[in-house]
Amino acid sequence: MNIHLNNAIANLKKDILILCSMVENAVRSAVDAAVENDAEKALKVIDYDETIDKKEIAIEEECLKILALYQPVASDLRYVVACLKVNNDLERIGDLGSNIAKRAKAIAEGKKCKGEIDFKPMMDITRSMLKGALDSLIYMNEVLALEVIEKDDTVDEYNCQMFKDVKALIQKHPENVDYYLNMLSVSRYLERIADLTTNICEDIIYMNRGDIVRHGGIPSIRKIILN
Repeated sequence: MNIHLNNAIANLKKDILILCSMVENAVRSAVDAAVENDAEKALKVIDYDETIDKKEIAIEEECLKILALYQPVASDLRYVVACLKVNNDLERIGDLGSNIAKRAKAIAEGKKCKGEIDFKPMMDITRSMLKGALDSLIYMNEVLALEVIEKDDTVDEYNCQMFKDVKALIQKHPENVDYYLNMLSVSRYLERIADLTTNICEDIIYMNRGDIVRHGGIPSIRKIILN
């Protein structure tokens, strides 16, 4: 039984890592499409979302099968339960990547207003958070997970500032409202991706320690990991 359970969990980990790679590539391409005004690249991301959805369903079914057949306990049970949650968060990140691509397509096909909004810094930190979350999952690195969690407030600040900037620009140039609203949507989707990467990192800590850290705040999480 233990051999079969270990093999099943090893296969589950491989599938989760494959989904991680799929989602990371989708988000990267969606962000690039927005920066480069590339409608064709955006369309590929939109079409790819169905593949991510199918992989997410397959992983969920595998998790439920492991729970039903092997009835894991302790760390094995925590791992499977955490994988169910991470799997769901990854699929939602994939959806948000598709949403960014839809906005990127609209931006590329609409009126251009270059130089007035720069959300690349926010994109860069969100992408770094996603990569950090996936690396922390691959290596089960709690310190790296903490570093990702600590960046979430910075992304929130970028999103708040973007809202203020867009509001001012709409008042100044109401004829460009569609462009500004699309850019604001990209900002909001990036903020949500950052939130979901934070969720993944909190689940990684749960996998390793069995501690639920969702509502403890960064000082509490830092104390658990570093002390």
